[in-house]
Amino acid sequence: MSLAVLVYLAVINVIAFGLYGLDKYRAMNNMWRIPEKTLLGVAAIGGAYGAYLGMRIFRHKTKHLKFQIGVPIMMLVWIYFVTKGFPEIR
Repeated sequence: MSLAVLVYLAVINVIAFGLYGLDKYRAMNNMWRIPEKTLLGVAAIGGAYGAYLGMRIFRHKTKHLKFQIGVPIMMLVWIYFVTKGFPEIR
C-alpha cells in the first residue's frame, strides 16, 4: 500500500472521529447537528475506524441500528480493501 493511501486513511479517520465528537457536543448543547448521512458517508469513504472509535468513546449513535450495523460492515470492507487491494476502475 502506498504512503499516500496510508496518509489518506489516517486523515479521514481523524476527521471521522472528530465529527462524531463534534456532533455529540452539539447534541448535548441543542445546537445544529451534523447530518447522519455525513457521519455515515465519512465512514464509507475510509473513516470507518475513526467513526467506530468516536461512537464508542463519545457514546454517540450507539443505539441507532444503521450505525450499529453499518459502521462495522464498512470496517470489514476497508479491511478487505487494505489487505486484498482496491478494485480496478475501468
